[in-house]
Amino acid sequence: MYARSTTIRGNPRSVDRGIDYVRDEVMPAVRGMDGCVGLSMLADHESGMCIVTTSWRDREAMQASAEGVRPLRDRAREVFGGEVEAHEWEVSAMHRRHEAHHGACTRVTWLRGDPDDMDGSIDAFRMSLMPRLDDLAGFCSVSLMTSAAEGMAVSAVTYDSLEDMVETRENARALRDEFAPALGLAVEDVREFDLVLAHLRVPETA
Repeated sequence: MYARSTTIRGNPRSVDRGIDYVRDEVMPAVRGMDGCVGLSMLADHESGMCIVTTSWRDREAMQASAEGVRPLRDRAREVFGGEVEAHEWEVSAMHRRHEAHHGACTRVTWLRGDPDDMDGSIDAFRMSLMPRLDDLAGFCSVSLMTSAAEGMAVSAVTYDSLEDMVETRENARALRDEFAPALGLAVEDVREFDLVLAHLRVPETA
């Protein structure tokens, strides 16, 4: 399973209009493309940063969609009033306790490591870290997407509510401090978002 994430650094005042655009125009368009599995959207109304992720059956389907999504991305730049950056990933792990509901929030962590060690880092993430996340208050799901050639990875942990995400901040920080060195990964950034569209439809992989 593969995914393309589009990060939008837009005008905070345009986020709600951008959400409407992604829900009403982007999502129907990409879900009609061959091999598309689903779409999710994260939004931070305060900073204007949003992340739209589409999931694909395989790498070929994702790459074949590139020209079709380009005008949608160009239009998103206008609607959000900001810069847009796309990145392609392999979905290396997905564990879901249950589907996300209205009000869910997601903490995203960007990581970097040695490309030659990425397979070992993925295995360690699945076997050691993922079981620990199940114990966090309000835990809903976790995914890990990787770009092995670049030594890049991004994890997204979703919680049932903002209150749950806030409550777990210290525990999550402790887990990052414990596991990132053990996984051979360095934490580059951590951000928190509202999960405003939850239709990624990636199957369980661990």
